[in-house]
Amino acid sequence: MNTTHDTMQISTEKFEATGGQRSEHQAPATEVTLALTGMSCASCAARIERNLKKVPGVEGAAVNLATERGVVIYQPQQVDVAALIGAVEKAGYGAREFVPEPVAENGTEADVDTLQRRKDLRRKQIILLVGIALTLPLMVMMIFFMRPVTMGGLTTLMPLYAWEPYVLLAMSLTVWSVVGWTFHRSAINALRHGTVNMDVLVSMGSTVAIASSVAATFVPALQGNMYYDTPAMIVTLIFLGKYLEARAKGRASEAIKKLLGLQPRIAHMLRGGQIIDLPVDQITVGDTLLVRPGERVPLDGRVLEGTSAADESMLTGESLPVEKKPGDTLLGATVNTTGLLHMRVEKIGSETMLAQIVRLVEQAQGSKAPVQRLADQISSIFVPAVLAIAALSFIGWYLVTSVWGTPANALTIGLLVATAVLVVACPCAMGLATPVALMVGSGRGAELGILIKNGESLQRISQVNTLVLDKTGTITRGKPEVTDLLLADASGAPDDLLRLAALAEQGSEHPLGQAIVQAARERGLDLSALVTNTQAIPGKGLQASVAGKPVLIGTQALLHAHGITNDTLGPQIAELEAQGKTVTLVASESKLIGAVAVADTIKPTSAQAINQLQRLGLEVWMLTGDNQRTAQAMARQVGIAPERVLAQVLPADKAQQVERLQKSGKVVAMVGDGINDAPALTQADAGIAMGTGTDIAIEAADIALVKGNLESVATAILLSKRMMRMIKQNLAWAFGYNIVLIPLVILSPLLAVLTIYAPVLAAAAMAFSSVTVVLNALRLRRFGR
Repeated sequence: MNTTHDTMQISTEKFEATGGQRSEHQAPATEVTLALTGMSCASCAARIERNLKKVPGVEGAAVNLATERGVVIYQPQQVDVAALIGAVEKAGYGAREFVPEPVAENGTEADVDTLQRRKDLRRKQIILLVGIALTLPLMVMMIFFMRPVTMGGLTTLMPLYAWEPYVLLAMSLTVWSVVGWTFHRSAINALRHGTVNMDVLVSMGSTVAIASSVAATFVPALQGNMYYDTPAMIVTLIFLGKYLEARAKGRASEAIKKLLGLQPRIAHMLRGGQIIDLPVDQITVGDTLLVRPGERVPLDGRVLEGTSAADESMLTGESLPVEKKPGDTLLGATVNTTGLLHMRVEKIGSETMLAQIVRLVEQAQGSKAPVQRLADQISSIFVPAVLAIAALSFIGWYLVTSVWGTPANALTIGLLVATAVLVVACPCAMGLATPVALMVGSGRGAELGILIKNGESLQRISQVNTLVLDKTGTITRGKPEVTDLLLADASGAPDDLLRLAALAEQGSEHPLGQAIVQAARERGLDLSALVTNTQAIPGKGLQASVAGKPVLIGTQALLHAHGITNDTLGPQIAELEAQGKTVTLVASESKLIGAVAVADTIKPTSAQAINQLQRLGLEVWMLTGDNQRTAQAMARQVGIAPERVLAQVLPADKAQQVERLQKSGKVVAMVGDGINDAPALTQADAGIAMGTGTDIAIEAADIALVKGNLESVATAILLSKRMMRMIKQNLAWAFGYNIVLIPLVILSPLLAVLTIYAPVLAAAAMAFSSVTVVLNALRLRRFGR
C-alpha cells in the first residue's frame, strides 16, 4: 500500500496539527512518509521536525520516534522528496521514502522494514550477549578481587593483584567499544552536525568513566579511582534497555502485521466454465471468483450464487458469523465458513476494506496527540540542559570536595556525579510515552473494528461528554421493514394479506412497497400471479389488478375515495402510528382486507448500547428528520429522554443543531453514517462514522467503526479514554523519573557509598524507565478481552 496518498482530509488534519498555514489559493499539498534511522530520543525527533519545517515548500512535518517514520506535507512545485531526505541527512540522520514492498520469507509476506527490524533485533541480541558475557565476570572481579581503601573521606577500591587492572581494562574496554559503538557512532555523528542527543549523554558518561579508570591504571597517584565496572555496566544496561524496548515496539506493531497477513495471495477465478488460480493482484473489478468453505474471501465484492456464513471477526470484531446470500456484501480477508460461494469483485487494491483499515491504523500510529507537544518542547532543550547540569555538578563537587579531600578524590567525585547525571537524564521515556500507546491502542482498536484516525482525534474523543446520534442508519437499520400485519377479518391469514400486498407492489419503486415485497420473499410466498393495470396515485398509494381482481393499497383517504370504510382497525392503526410506524391499508373488490405496518426498525443492540453510553456519564441525544411524535416513540424504545430528542431537523440543519449544543458548553461527539451527516460530523468536537455508511461520512469523522452498531461507539469511547489515561501515565512517569533522579544523583556524594555506584544505578534506572513506558502501553493489547 502506498502511503503517499491524496486523502486531503487526512493531510489537512496532520497539517493543522503541525501548526502550518496554507494560502487560500495554494495548490493541494502532497504527503510523503519517510523511514528514518539514527534517532535515539525525543530530542532527535524534534530536531528532524525542525529541519524539515525549515525547507521552503514544507507545510508541516510530524516525526514519530516509536515508528521511526516521519510524515511530511509539502508543495511538490517547490520541493521534492530528495530535498526532504537531504534535510534529514543534514541534521545527522538517515532517511528514505517509505514504500513497503512485499518480500517472500518462509512462504509468508513481509515488507522490507519488517525484515530489517528482525535483522537488527538479531544483531542487537548478539551484541548484548557479548556485553553480558564480559560484564558479569568483570563485576565478580570488582567485588571479590578488590579491597576497599578509604582515602580523603572517600571509600575506593584497589586491586588485590598487580595483573588485575590490565585484565579489567581489556574487558571493560571491549564492552565500551563493541557494545557501546552504537552510542559512540551516533554521538559523533550528532556532534559533527552541531547537535546533541541521548547517545551523546551515554557516550560521554561511559567515556569519562573508562578514561578515569585508564588514568588510574597507569598513573600511580590515581590508583584509587579505578571503576572499570562502571562504563561496562552503563553501556550493557542501557543497551539491554534498548534491546527490550525494540522487542516491545515490535510487539506494539503486530496489529498491522496481522492485518496484512489476512489477505490470501491466490484467488480462484471463474472464466469460461473453468477455475483458474491467479495471484490476487491480477484480479480486476467485475471478475467472478469461487470461494470454497474454510477459505478466506480474496477481495471485497458481492455474492452471486450460494449461501453461507462469513466470519468477519478479524475486521469487525464481531464474534458471530454473518449469514450471506445472493446480493450480500463480502469483505476481503474474512472467512467463508460453510457453503460454496460465487462472488463478483467490486473493490481491489487500496480500495478494499482491509487496505483502508491498514492505512488508517498506520496513519494513527504515525500521528501525535496534542498532549505530547509539551513533551516534545521539553525534549528539544533537555539534552543541552543536562550537559550544562552535568558540567555544573562536576565543577561544584570538585570545588566542594577539594576543601575537605584530596584533589584526586575531588576529581573522582566530580566525574562520578557528572557521569551519573549524563546517564540518568535520558529523555527516551518522554519521546516514547505517546507514540507507543497510540501504536498499541490503535492496533487493538483495529482488531475490534474501531479505526482511530490520529492522536488529535483520540484526545478529542476522550473529552466528549455529549453524544448526538443520527437516528436513521445509526439507531435504526436504515431501511424499512414490515413489522405488523393486521387482519380486518379474523378468519383471514396474515400470509394471504402480505402476498396480496406484495403482488400489487412488485412494480413499485417506493421504499415502503419494496419492504413489503422483500418481506413476502423472505417468507417464501408465491408472487407469480398475473398483475396488470398498476397505477400509482401520488401521495396516496396505488391500484392494480391481481389475478383479475381490483386491489387498492395506500392511505385511508385513498380507500374512502373508493367508498371503502375502516370500522374495525382504527384503534390498532392509531396505536401503531403512535409507535412511529407507517400503516398501509389493503383492500380488494371494494372490501378492506387488512393493513401492513412498515417501519425503519431499531437495531437489536441499540437500546443496550445507549444504556451503556449513559452509564459512562454521557448525555445521549437523538437527531432525526421525523416528526415529533414518531421521534418521541423511537426515543422511548431505546431509553433516550424526551427532552433530548431533536426532531424535524432538515439534513442541512444538522450541523447547526450540533453547534447549538456546543455553544451551551457541551463537548459534542456526532455519530452518523450518511452523506448528509458529513457537515455535522465535521462541526462536532469529535465525529464518529458508522462503517456501514458512506465514504464521505467516514472521511469526515475522527473515528470510523467497521461494525454498524452502537455497541462499537461505547467501545470506541472506552478505548480512547483508556489510551489517554495510558499516555498521561507514561508522561507522568517520564517527567517524574527525571525530576526525582537528577537531584538524587547530584546529591549522591552526601552518601559516600552511593557515589561509587551512582553511574551504574543511573544506567539501570534509565533503561528501566524506557522499558516501563513501553510495557505499560502494551497492557492496551488486553483491552476488551
